[in-house]
Amino acid sequence: MTITRPLVAGALGALAVVALFAAPVTVLRAQDADTVIARVNGIDIHQSDLNFAEEELGGNMPQMAPEQKRQYLMTYLTDVVLLSQAAEQQKFADHDGVKRRIAFERNKVLMEALLHDTGKAALTDEAMHKVYDEAVKQMPGEEEVHARHILVPTEDEAKAIEVELKNGADFVKLAKEKSKDPGAAEGGDLGYFTKDQMVPEFAEAAFKLEKGQVSDPIKSQFGWHIIKLEDKRTKPTPKFDEVKAQVENYVARRAQSELVEKLRSAAKIEILNAPATAPDATLLNPAAPAKK
Repeated sequence: MTITRPLVAGALGALAVVALFAAPVTVLRAQDADTVIARVNGIDIHQSDLNFAEEELGGNMPQMAPEQKRQYLMTYLTDVVLLSQAAEQQKFADHDGVKRRIAFERNKVLMEALLHDTGKAALTDEAMHKVYDEAVKQMPGEEEVHARHILVPTEDEAKAIEVELKNGADFVKLAKEKSKDPGAAEGGDLGYFTKDQMVPEFAEAAFKLEKGQVSDPIKSQFGWHIIKLEDKRTKPTPKFDEVKAQVENYVARRAQSELVEKLRSAAKIEILNAPATAPDATLLNPAAPAKK
């Protein structure tokens, strides 16, 4: 049981004013030594081919030990080579549909490579710290509290505990003995939290308390709570290293999106047989802002 709400926003919540880019971009892994690991009818299979196969199959592979997984991928790759050779012999490469598919896959791989390199090139210390500094300036001075609580199923139990506390009983000891919350072993310690992280009834009561004060019994969907406030403070600004991954993701995707928009603006694009209502152009942008 938990009384916290899911935390969707990360430490850089202030970046919500700027769209993040949702479409994933395949990273083409560089191989320090692209070893030949197999050969099928004279066609070499490289370690990079194994990596690409693993990326493509992803979650479609059954759970198995590493060595079994490698064998599974090797079988897949050898079958791909064997079947492609058979298809070549039967002139499938000359079929119009196959030609179009090969052209499409080639364009897609080139697109992914360009987007990857564009995003990587944008990740300079200057660019990332600029985004971080701008985000920090926009972050409100949000209040958070550090509290403990005792959770019991009924109002009568909560009132009985309230009497014990008023008679001088130790809050931490009672929480360990009587609370039904998973945090009972830690004396009901909830750590620091903001108001939106708790269910409304609990949050309202906790944020009205002063340091060291204990609440009356409070009812929520989880039962009856008695809350003790340990501390109040303004939520600390996250350090750069704590949110670096989020900053990197934002900077890379921003650069990718800017590249797509630049190429679009300079291109001559003709949409033939367009529907009556044209689709949102951003839906076709591989680095487009996420819809909310």
